[in-house]
Amino acid sequence: MVKEIRLYIEGGGDTRYGKERLRAGFSRFFSALIERGRSSNIRWVFVMCGPRDAAFKSFKQALKDHPSAFNILLVDSEGPVKMRPWAHLASRDPWTRPRNASEDSCHLMVQTVEAWLMADLVTLQQYYGRNFAVGRLPRATDVEAIPKTALGPALVSATKTTQKGEYHKIHHCSDLLGKVDPALVRARAPHCERLFTVLEGLLA
Repeated sequence: MVKEIRLYIEGGGDTRYGKERLRAGFSRFFSALIERGRSSNIRWVFVMCGPRDAAFKSFKQALKDHPSAFNILLVDSEGPVKMRPWAHLASRDPWTRPRNASEDSCHLMVQTVEAWLMADLVTLQQYYGRNFAVGRLPRATDVEAIPKTALGPALVSATKTTQKGEYHKIHHCSDLLGKVDPALVRARAPHCERLFTVLEGLLA
């Protein structure tokens, strides 16, 4: 059994504050798995890397610096995905899969992390409260089908007259990741389900 799981995640901006906020959000989102792992003395490390290129660079370095850990790269797909994650990134960015990186070490938030939030509209309604215009959000059983170009503007439009103000990626996404139901996200975002399945396999 692996004794350390390290996730190198796109996001958090260029400030320490932004990265800490988003790291806390992801930690809460995966909290059930983290607790399961800790009961078996598995150490978890969430590294918010800012830009996607920095995430890939940090992941590659981690393969050298932490060879006994299971290192994971988690980035936005930035568009629809029609092939395996490494192949998608090779086609889009283009990034070459490191020789010592497995297929299970690469994961995507399709098409951006905001899609995960769209899987639990009840929580979004509770979070933003009065004047949250849920009708302005795109509806899709598979939230990964919502175009990236529609996600951000729709969230801004739906939230701009709420007490919390319009959607803010650092402040609001960090909070919401800790509140949305992971089971709903898994059910409506196939690549999120894939990530959970890999992580659960590491804990088995």
